[in-house]
Amino acid sequence: MIRAAIVGLGWWGRTIARDLMSSERIRPVLGIDPDENGRKAAAEKGIETSVRFEDALERKDIDAVILCSPHKYHADQIVAAAAAGKHVFCEKPLCTTAAEVDRAIGAVRKAGVKIGIGHERRFEPAVIDMRKRFAAGEFGNALLLEANFSQDKFFALPPDNWRLSPVEAPVGPLSATGIHLVDLSISMFGRPTQVWARLATRGSNFGNGDTLSITLGFENGATAMLTAILATPFVGRLAVYGSQGWMEIRDRTHPEQPTGWDITTVHRGEMPATVFHPPHPAVRDNLEAFARAVAGEAEYPVTLDEMTYNVRTFEAITRSAASGRIETI
Repeated sequence: MIRAAIVGLGWWGRTIARDLMSSERIRPVLGIDPDENGRKAAAEKGIETSVRFEDALERKDIDAVILCSPHKYHADQIVAAAAAGKHVFCEKPLCTTAAEVDRAIGAVRKAGVKIGIGHERRFEPAVIDMRKRFAAGEFGNALLLEANFSQDKFFALPPDNWRLSPVEAPVGPLSATGIHLVDLSISMFGRPTQVWARLATRGSNFGNGDTLSITLGFENGATAMLTAILATPFVGRLAVYGSQGWMEIRDRTHPEQPTGWDITTVHRGEMPATVFHPPHPAVRDNLEAFARAVAGEAEYPVTLDEMTYNVRTFEAITRSAASGRIETI
């Protein structure tokens, strides 16, 4: 059993604490947050709490830290945790600039610790199935990916929440949901090379935008067209088009509380076929994959190169949203 400290007990930190209560691989034993409400929620689950990040690093009985803190802290916290010999699971985005990710990954490599990333969508059974089937050539050569991950949960946030800050999260839909789609695109197509992004505020008064569209070009010639909106009811859709057919995954509900996925496949010359995949605890699967890597049982399925591509793309999208130009990654 990997013993972990959760750093940040807001919405997602509490979600992770809840999901890990049933895990036999990784268990939160310490929750850290300066906010009393977050600590109270963790204590109600029997988790010891603290206001000090350093407590997680100083305790010898803690193997790993799970970072659910605002992303402006991630690079420094990863470096500090690695220096203390702690393995790190970090919520997305891992970092926001190339300089930060190089420093963070360098610290992890130097310390010889493992790092995981909160891109649980890779661990959804339908996504795993899609990647396997395209890799096997069932749909021919993969040509283009389309995806939309949108929600309206942020209307419930107070206006001063960091997630709505143009300084702390300057392209709001990107760090909220869009970065998951960037990761899925990288998992399908590999290294991205160019991006054009457009950010607008069309359905809210959010200071960091509510509507984001992204076009990503990849080294292999493929393209991804991604949409993330924070001012419309939830929609989750992922489709990959190949030279011999295509496959689409539609979420029935937000991944926080999944109720399953509808998967449609089309092969050339055949009628579309749709099947249902039942709900699955992808968040827990991701953390347990990290725990297996920490235990030396298996490699973590998101590589350090992929994590680096993701952050460099995050930075380029931020530049493109501000400049209106195609940016090199």
